[in-house]
Amino acid sequence: MEKKIAVIKGDGIGPEIVDQALRVLNKIAEKYGHTFHYTDVLMGGVSIDATGVPLTNEALETAKQSDAVLLGAVGGPKWDNQPANLRPEKGLLAIRKGLNLFANLRPAVLYEELNAACPLREDIIGDGFDMMIMRELTGGLYFGERKTIEENGVQKAIDTLTYDENEIRRIAIKGFDIARKRRNKVTSVDKANVLDSSRLWRKVVHEVAKDYPDVELEDMLVDNCAMQLVRDPKQFDVILTENMFGDILSDEASMVTGSIGMLASASLNETKFGMYEPSHGSAPDIAGQNKANPIATILSASMMLRYSFDMDKEADDVDQAIKKVLQKGYRTGDIMSEGNTLVTCSEMGDAILQEL
Repeated sequence: MEKKIAVIKGDGIGPEIVDQALRVLNKIAEKYGHTFHYTDVLMGGVSIDATGVPLTNEALETAKQSDAVLLGAVGGPKWDNQPANLRPEKGLLAIRKGLNLFANLRPAVLYEELNAACPLREDIIGDGFDMMIMRELTGGLYFGERKTIEENGVQKAIDTLTYDENEIRRIAIKGFDIARKRRNKVTSVDKANVLDSSRLWRKVVHEVAKDYPDVELEDMLVDNCAMQLVRDPKQFDVILTENMFGDILSDEASMVTGSIGMLASASLNETKFGMYEPSHGSAPDIAGQNKANPIATILSASMMLRYSFDMDKEADDVDQAIKKVLQKGYRTGDIMSEGNTLVTCSEMGDAILQEL
């Protein structure tokens, strides 16, 4: 099978971690007889330096012509003083919008080998947990109308939270489809006791659920969900929620796993197309030092194989290789603990390739 992948290495540690993910993809291609064609695309700070903007129209068009996008990380203190419309992160918002990426998948997995890194008690985490947070990415407060006005001599800020039923329906369908690939449970998170947008969210999700009789659905208020994530994270399979709630809950879930350096993510549109990236940032403090943990990016590449290319067996191979490496005690600095072996970014890549 041939696939075209747009590769955005980005800023900071981005090039280092993406290089290791590409090595893994090349190994998978060799092992299974696939051909992956890579096209480098500039986005973020490196794009600002080269072109003056965080994402050019040409770069976006290259991404659109691909079967998937693999992204490292963008941003860093070098560009902190840029005007708001020219910040590196604006490139991320622009490419999500340009590619119509409305569904964000953030797995939160605690590997049994990394239990010591989890801040929760042993009796809570047991032998680990594995949940998927499905966040709506293009609607809600972040994209609603906003303004600051002066009223009776007092400044007043207004942000608008809007969702229509079609936006809710398409993310709900994705959530139930993903649940079918996992453990057949969806927890829909809202604030329906207060917000009209949440009441519509709940109504539409229940309508979609009728088409998935094999998938269990439960409703949960967002404040309760935040509490349940630290009280009993094992109860969750797929958490389905809107943009702002998903932003907050996915960060909470990432810290419960103990290291954000282990967490992948994907953003999908209505087809099989997706953009895959680690959940962590560009870590400029360790950039270029071969210290970064490439596992989140490699797991993101595994998600690409699974969700965009339907290469489930290949994705399973990558996931198992990572688990075996962790079982053998190899650790980058962010997940290092006593009795294990400290390795560099590229050495972690070597170890995973060895298992493949």
